[in-house]
Amino acid sequence: MPDVPLSEPVVEVRGLRMAYGANEVLTGVDLRVDAGEVVCLLGPNGAGKTTTIEILEGFRVPSAGEVRVLGEDPARAGEAWRARVGVVLQSWRDHARWTPRRLLTQLGDYYAPYSTPERPRPYEVDWLLRTVGLTEHADRKIGALSGGQRRRLDVAVGIIGRPELLFLDEPTAGFDPQARRDFHDLVHRLSDLEGTTILLTTHDLAEAEKLADRILILTGGRIVADGSADELGRQVAGTAEVRWACGPERFVHPTTDVVAFVRRLFEEHGDELTDLEVRRASLEDTYLTMVQRSESGVPAGPVLEEATR
Repeated sequence: MPDVPLSEPVVEVRGLRMAYGANEVLTGVDLRVDAGEVVCLLGPNGAGKTTTIEILEGFRVPSAGEVRVLGEDPARAGEAWRARVGVVLQSWRDHARWTPRRLLTQLGDYYAPYSTPERPRPYEVDWLLRTVGLTEHADRKIGALSGGQRRRLDVAVGIIGRPELLFLDEPTAGFDPQARRDFHDLVHRLSDLEGTTILLTTHDLAEAEKLADRILILTGGRIVADGSADELGRQVAGTAEVRWACGPERFVHPTTDVVAFVRRLFEEHGDELTDLEVRRASLEDTYLTMVQRSESGVPAGPVLEEATR
């Protein structure tokens, strides 16, 4: 379970601003992430995602605003705080002559002094190698691993310390379909069984929809949307489309209350129903519509035509 009280946010940001010279990248970001949540930060290139994550990780100092991560200001937090945080970078290119086993053992030793009865650290190396699918390559030189194998090692490096908060930056880039599925299972395990809070960035919208409890859309230096994929889809489209069949006859009907409409269908037709499907705006439709609205200054609101165009 999380080491922070459930009532306290793991991440809390208010009025976050960041400027590089005259270029203001973040213009007032507010966000909250609670213990055990999986939150995905989406946004076009240049929107400020990387800057936001680096501030939360303590690698950059913001120009203005209040930032609290695991109860502390990341820019001033010490080693005990950093031992509670895991980071999976887009690539790990150091220690080419080491082996995965040796590297993970060495890194694990750093976390051991920060072990607690509630959260023993680090993970056992052989278990971790098995979990990320590197057992057969545990004693090969890192420089000889394939791109996908090195990506699996990136993940292992990020979680070796059994973090309470895990940052994932494009975590499945370079993964084959089986590795991607294994990784998704690992994320669910960390969140559901370990109570790990996860904040990830990805350009894979299907992955975001599959993994995230909540999705944040950052564009124009601020967060313009916050909710589950279904909630954001309803904000954009306003209605869902219910398709059903009774024998050879097929029907389509838009509705703003799917549950009530489907309940009436079963009450009226019962066993006569031979097919039933509910369609909402996809996350890709929703994302593109919200980014376009933000960039053009259009206020939020349901626009079915935009989402299904």
